[in-house]
Amino acid sequence: MIFLDLFLSFFKIGAFTFGGGYAMLPLIEKEVAAHGWMTTEQLVNFVAVSESTPGPFAVNIATYIGSEMGGQFTAVPDWLGSFLGSLCATFGVVLPSLIIILIIAKCYLAFKNSRVVKGCMTGLRPVTVGLIGAAVLTIGQSVFFAQGFSLAPLKTAAFWCSAVLCAASAVMGFKKIHPIIIICISAVVGIGLGYLGVWG
Repeated sequence: MIFLDLFLSFFKIGAFTFGGGYAMLPLIEKEVAAHGWMTTEQLVNFVAVSESTPGPFAVNIATYIGSEMGGQFTAVPDWLGSFLGSLCATFGVVLPSLIIILIIAKCYLAFKNSRVVKGCMTGLRPVTVGLIGAAVLTIGQSVFFAQGFSLAPLKTAAFWCSAVLCAASAVMGFKKIHPIIIICISAVVGIGLGYLGVWG
């Protein structure tokens, strides 16, 4: 049943992802592809929507995917399937973190000076960076090099607009401009370029 699949898949993602957010993307992509739930392009769109809405990325994307997949379950009305799908996926992705945090909160004070615990925390940091890097490469490849590597995407307006927006965001980040201002500026520019047909 789709609801159990959603719960178990996102429970696995939540249980084996360290670093949250973008570090989850490689696992989410593999699970979505393994079940045939959506294409990489659709997943990229879901990522964009999840990042554009308030709240934690993991919860947002689990809710969106669960809603989309649950709504296709024909044994119940669409609205009920969407609700149950989003509930199962969201509960699945947050439950491992809740369990782990409760255990850590109970045990951390007793073991915080342990060499094993310190070693684990030191080892997890570069793994998290690697997972985020893998997500960046995967999303970038699917957006700009979906048909294989070529220089053609470098000649498109969408690529250069994306590069300018990334550079502007980096500059504004270093200048300590409030993130809400960066988000609002990016939204206005993105909507404007969409109306101009730059994004295709």
